[in-house]
Amino acid sequence: MNNNPRIGNLNFCSLYGNRRGTIAFFLFIFLFVNNSFSQEKPFGTYYPFDINLPDSNLIRLQPIIDKADTGETIVLEPGIYTGPVYIRKNGIVLDGQGKCIISGLEYQSVVYIEGDNVSIKNFVITGSGGSHDLIDSGVKITGHNNTVENCRIEECLFGIDIFKSNNNFILHNEISSLSRRQTALKGDAIRLWWAKRNTIRGNYWHGVRDMVVWYSAENLLEENKGVGNRYSIHLMYSHNNRIRANEFYDNSVGVFLMYSERTIMTDNLIEGCVGVSGMCLGMKETSSNQILNNRFIYSAEGIHFDVSPFVPEQINTIENNEIAFCGTGMFFHTNQEGNLIKHNYFHNNLAQVTAEGKTARWNIWENNYFDDYQGFDRDNDNVGDTPYELYTYVEHLWDFNKNVKFFYGSPLLVILDFLERLAPFSEPKFVLRDKTPIYIWKEQNTFK
Repeated sequence: MNNNPRIGNLNFCSLYGNRRGTIAFFLFIFLFVNNSFSQEKPFGTYYPFDINLPDSNLIRLQPIIDKADTGETIVLEPGIYTGPVYIRKNGIVLDGQGKCIISGLEYQSVVYIEGDNVSIKNFVITGSGGSHDLIDSGVKITGHNNTVENCRIEECLFGIDIFKSNNNFILHNEISSLSRRQTALKGDAIRLWWAKRNTIRGNYWHGVRDMVVWYSAENLLEENKGVGNRYSIHLMYSHNNRIRANEFYDNSVGVFLMYSERTIMTDNLIEGCVGVSGMCLGMKETSSNQILNNRFIYSAEGIHFDVSPFVPEQINTIENNEIAFCGTGMFFHTNQEGNLIKHNYFHNNLAQVTAEGKTARWNIWENNYFDDYQGFDRDNDNVGDTPYELYTYVEHLWDFNKNVKFFYGSPLLVILDFLERLAPFSEPKFVLRDKTPIYIWKEQNTFK
């Protein structure tokens, strides 16, 4: 018989019979479940690589591919395989098990996928040529319905080139360009040219020039990460694409939409776009786009408008975005009209909105939060009793000489700004009016 009162017939009630124990138990369960669902997104490769081949001989990969039948799965033994290799048969699955390298020996592209339904996965792909004319790439795709998954593509001028090719899947790859070249002379991480309905998901590109989508429609780019590049995504003449839940850090430009319409851009985080051309989102002559639920922070400009929308009747919707800690929250290159700017969160920007032309008032401004709003909310409906109106006073000085902006926030300019507001020597520039500004940005509206 067990006489120890501390062990024996224990049950849930005896362990958690008191209220404090019950609360502690459920708090632990809540924190455990919440932490399980709040883990970071798996950018880049997810299958472990075990490359340890100090004495391996070079193995030509093309003869192995030529011997395979249509639809065959080829699982390679650990080794260093050489290209260029052409896969022209349909349905080939090539698996490196995370233990194989394919090297192009710095000659042309490394892998050419010309068949359909081909899958390449779990390789380190390296050593392409360096020709921009030939678009030397780690993987060059001209077939359809192909998959490149869990590959580390390094020391290749371009990562993956998708040329007139549809319905491909580019999943969880890590891509970098030639380390010996400066950014402007590197190649692009992924290049879509005249390509439709491709899925670009879970990739991580760094040390490249751009990621480009040109003359390409109906593609999905989601949950990718780009760090330290020029353009993280550059669309040109590309319509009906979706950009969702990506994270881009320390690039010159986050996303640029040029002559590209009907883009849906949601739930992206873009941070650290600095320098002369730094902007989180650029829009040039583009219409009918939806920019929703994004975070544009710590950058020179949040959103840059240049003749957008190009067709005034085809409005761009800018809604529920956080634009914060930027030099300029929104920059209008011209006296633009036709944007619906609604329920956005402007805070801690040096300038909320800058109009290089005369004004940005011809856009529709509704229910935005501005942290410099100076009105009241006497009826407690969380809408300011008076409109938010933005005028520029001392800012006129850097309209004439941009170098003056260096002194922004200095005592002299603060005094000049105060005097201009107190007794204007000239009529200030009227930038915008939001008739229904949000008074307090509530916690449920805070971006995660």
